[in-house]
Amino acid sequence: MQQTLDQLIQAASQIILGKEQQIKLSLCCLLTGGHLLIEDIPGVGKTTLAHALAKLMGLEYQRIQFTSDLLPSDIIGATIYNPDQHQFTFHKGAIFKQMVLADEINRATPKAQSALLEAMEERQVTVEGQTYRLPEPFFVIATQNPSHQLGTFPLPESQLDRFLMRIELGYPDHEAERELLTGQNRYKLIATLDVHMPAEQLLHMQQAVKEVYASPALLDYIQALIKFTRESDEYQIGLSPRAGLALLNSAKAWAFMQQRESVIPEDVQAVLAPVAGHRLRAEHSNSDNIVAPLLTHVAIP
Repeated sequence: MQQTLDQLIQAASQIILGKEQQIKLSLCCLLTGGHLLIEDIPGVGKTTLAHALAKLMGLEYQRIQFTSDLLPSDIIGATIYNPDQHQFTFHKGAIFKQMVLADEINRATPKAQSALLEAMEERQVTVEGQTYRLPEPFFVIATQNPSHQLGTFPLPESQLDRFLMRIELGYPDHEAERELLTGQNRYKLIATLDVHMPAEQLLHMQQAVKEVYASPALLDYIQALIKFTRESDEYQIGLSPRAGLALLNSAKAWAFMQQRESVIPEDVQAVLAPVAGHRLRAEHSNSDNIVAPLLTHVAIP
């Protein structure tokens, strides 16, 4: 399994240059079975990363461009009358793929954004009283432009909470940017990628992640982190029980990627910013700054 993970990370790193940590966090999110939010300015490779991961995992992939006129039916599908059969037939929307890229999700209206809620949480959609299951595995990777840019509708807390992690890519370093300027088109390179982790193997790894052991002392540490966010003046709103589960499960996936059978505090710290940063409300500039008080004031058991 470790060889497969290493090969996948290496292949993705040939597409998204100089961003190995972000690639590892994205893979950690998918191994946990969660959804990923990538927030950054246009043009830094958010869409390319999602497309590359889908190709490397051999997943059915669908990109949805979110715009202000997007309708919920464009996402989940619609029931249309068939005059030949004299009955209504449900036509599945773009959401019925194993990996869905919600590109520039905050450029759509809240009504369109909310069409993803049931799908992301329950892996199903309900149309006119009929429930339709989504494929397995199922992931949503959403990209988001900074909220200060024109034409954006900020995601409400309830929708942000559906994303297991939020990451930022940032600008490439000098060497990576030089290779981008002189190398091949990254989208053309995606077409040359081989599948390194078929869907069946991914599901097997997700099950293995659940079996990673978390000791009582480790759970004490996670609960101490959660308690600090709820009681400290640093935060206007603390972490919910769902956030606590997200932190534990993500730490298990990170430990699994490090070839460990049990979680250690360093695993929790590695995923703390991407898991907790978008769930905490504080007057800080980014996820790392938001969780800094947690790392400083909460002692490791």
